[in-house]
Amino acid sequence: MSETQDDSTGTVSLRDLTDQDELREAWSVLAGSDPEHCSYSKGYVKRQAVFACSTCTPTGADPGGLCLACANKCHDGHDIFELYTKRHFRCDCGNDKFGDFKCQLSPTKDGANLQNKYNHNFNGRYCSCDRPYPDADDQVDDEMIQCIVCEDWYHTRHLCCAVVDSEELQEMVCEACMNKAPFLWTYAAHVAGDLCSRLMHWFYLEVSTPVIKVGHPEEEVEVNVDEPEEKDAGKCEAFRNGGEGSSSCQNQDMQPENRSAACKRTHQEMTDGPVKTQGCKLKELLTRGPDRAREGAVFWPYNWRSQLCTCVSCKRAYVKSEVQFLLDESDTVLAYENSGRTQPLGEDLLMSFLSSMDHVQQLELIYHYNDLKTELTTFLQQYAIEEKVVTAEDIQQFFEGLQSRKRRRPNAGY
Repeated sequence: MSETQDDSTGTVSLRDLTDQDELREAWSVLAGSDPEHCSYSKGYVKRQAVFACSTCTPTGADPGGLCLACANKCHDGHDIFELYTKRHFRCDCGNDKFGDFKCQLSPTKDGANLQNKYNHNFNGRYCSCDRPYPDADDQVDDEMIQCIVCEDWYHTRHLCCAVVDSEELQEMVCEACMNKAPFLWTYAAHVAGDLCSRLMHWFYLEVSTPVIKVGHPEEEVEVNVDEPEEKDAGKCEAFRNGGEGSSSCQNQDMQPENRSAACKRTHQEMTDGPVKTQGCKLKELLTRGPDRAREGAVFWPYNWRSQLCTCVSCKRAYVKSEVQFLLDESDTVLAYENSGRTQPLGEDLLMSFLSSMDHVQQLELIYHYNDLKTELTTFLQQYAIEEKVVTAEDIQQFFEGLQSRKRRRPNAGY
């Protein structure tokens, strides 16, 4: 092959690599978290990348989770595995779960983070089949999808439903979580599935349903879900029986003259007649048609959370089922990833990391970067000359050899 042909094969640059979807997705997950400072001081973070260390908390031990910075610094050289993102999580590094091991970045921590939630993912197990991932014994090439409620990962073949490949369907709720919040089945019958007809259905529902916010934008009144129970007479009763609805639920329109005090009741209102309240979307849906079969996971379209009812009784049902985060659209993984995608990529990212290091660290990173670049270029050019296809096994052998040479390499002298 001529020199011109050699050049025409091209060299994969860092910028080219960062254009790949998988690398961008991985970066968007990590970019939303701080790689330098332990997140413990921020309390229970709404969403962050979380890791587990099987060196410090092996299978059978009390599970614990690490923030990105602690995974990189405190547990460098340990057996770390990524858990993707978790909501409302506080870094455990160095607390009682880790025995005598102390966090290097934030040494003073409470013994436990009582609001953290753990599942078998923290022990490296996933899905209803309780298997590791990747699984050397599983010969089926299968994708895994995360439930947005329990945040466990499921093989598509274990979801017990047709897996929809559509950019419009952004989130999945597993069957177990659907049953824990059974009112979601009613929404699923009218929102999930046939998007065109469902969206049209919701359009007409939105037109006929009064808005929640009252008064001027700067004077919006929030409904207090902790109001005394007796103040809810006449409001939605649909959740009293696990989302099945009740004939006593009143769907009354809010009158303009009452909007300035929508969340207050005067003595006259309490004694002179029924109170005009916001209509309940769930009650509306329960009267519109048959429910769907309550089995299998459910895939939901983009912005489906905005269609959930926000009347007082419904809000209480969300809290009771521990899914109140569904009302917060910034809770979604998509919102978290979008914030990460605004961070610098490629060479800009490399320069950003370099600027945060001291001179010795900069030299060490540049040395290893140039070493990798030279060896990888030589490796790929050899395959180009011989017109061979680079396989996954070839790449694995290359990096294994690189790691072996790195262990044998003497100190660089700086």
